[in-house]
Amino acid sequence: MDSLFALAAPLALLLPLVASGGEETGDERPRSGASAPQCDAAAAAGDAPVALNPLSALRESAIARQVRIEQRVVVRIAPQPSAVRQNMLAEMPQRPQPPRFEERGKEKCVPLDGIAGVQTGSGNRLVLFLRDRRMMSVALEKTCRARDFYAGFYVEKNKDGRLCVDRDKLQSRTGARCEVETMRQLVLADG
Repeated sequence: MDSLFALAAPLALLLPLVASGGEETGDERPRSGASAPQCDAAAAAGDAPVALNPLSALRESAIARQVRIEQRVVVRIAPQPSAVRQNMLAEMPQRPQPPRFEERGKEKCVPLDGIAGVQTGSGNRLVLFLRDRRMMSVALEKTCRARDFYAGFYVEKNKDGRLCVDRDKLQSRTGARCEVETMRQLVLADG
């Protein structure tokens, strides 16, 4: 049904041209033997002639219109499967007790395409696993809970393609929106 409409639409646009015949070419000969005076009320009133063709009516209109196209890109960061997390930790030296991590150095931004996964931490902290084998601790606003982000998060992609402190807001799949307050690198604790 749609394809029939698509084929008939151009014909409908040409219909006023076919219906007007030779009137637009300036052919003023009468078609029958008797000459009948023709009265054009619009021409007598001094108004512009009424255009039957929608394309010529469009060309004659002097109204300028603007169209604004906006694009919005949202990136989803999903929790990393536990097997992948174990593989990331497999290259680190094995110790009898589970590894302890310390937060060191503040980071201002990380590239969004460098984030491999996310895991909830305690309180208002998330752990980001980066593709270059680093781990980052992200502190959210004090009113936010990390457990709201158990299924990952969405973040609107900026022009620079980075997740930055005091600028970007993370949105959980449950609807919570939280701003990133601090970001620190996690490193293995000594002894």
